[in-house]
Amino acid sequence: AAAPGVYRKVLDRFDAPLDLPKLRHCLSAGEKLSPRIASRWAELTGKTIYEAFGMSECSTFISAAPHRPAKGDVLGYPQRGRRVAILPATGNSVTPVVTGTDGIIAIHESDPGLMLGYWNAAQATAEKMRQDWFLTGDYGCALPDGSITYQGRRDDMMNAGGIRVSPIEVENELSKIAGIRSVAVTDVQVKSDVSIIVAFYVADQDIPDATLTAFCQEYLANYKIPRKFVRLDELPTNPNGKINRRALKQRTDIFDG
Repeated sequence: AAAPGVYRKVLDRFDAPLDLPKLRHCLSAGEKLSPRIASRWAELTGKTIYEAFGMSECSTFISAAPHRPAKGDVLGYPQRGRRVAILPATGNSVTPVVTGTDGIIAIHESDPGLMLGYWNAAQATAEKMRQDWFLTGDYGCALPDGSITYQGRRDDMMNAGGIRVSPIEVENELSKIAGIRSVAVTDVQVKSDVSIIVAFYVADQDIPDATLTAFCQEYLANYKIPRKFVRLDELPTNPNGKINRRALKQRTDIFDG
């Protein structure tokens, strides 16, 4: 079990099949696993990485497993005994949104793994509750088979002309481009009231912006396409190995000159 960044670092070091006879399968948690890491890992090791989604307040509660693998970009399924719902992103309704519609991933207060509350912070606890439901702050979408896709953290959502855009969706497409080892997308403020979507990627050499834009135009709506691409030697990460999007948001220096 490891965060996606650990698998990414292993793949950066090895470019030939790895013989791991005692390894049955792998688990990923901490942040969304990119399709590129999952497919490349399977190619080199012959093993599958199964995702587990959770948070400190509830450990993991949505996951995939050998007996119930996730399909495509699906995150997984609510674990047995868990009560999970996709609620409207705004308002006070606790009626789940229509299947196939984005909303906030919520956990019922009766869930056996959910915290009792934040220590000595009753107000902070209350702010996360909507009646009997704990709001995770993560966007997701329930599919007809009961599986859940992950759209990203509410704090990470980008704004493109007033339309909410998930960085995960853009990253998933860019990660398919040959030569890109890892990628992170966020919005960066260019003026006091103007932000643009920027894609930061790690590769051995610069990839022409025109090539990246043309690829995005095939798979993404125009408003989701990054307006700037920046190659880095490595992506900034937090101590837990997650991509530090806050640091990327502050990279206004990319507009110098």
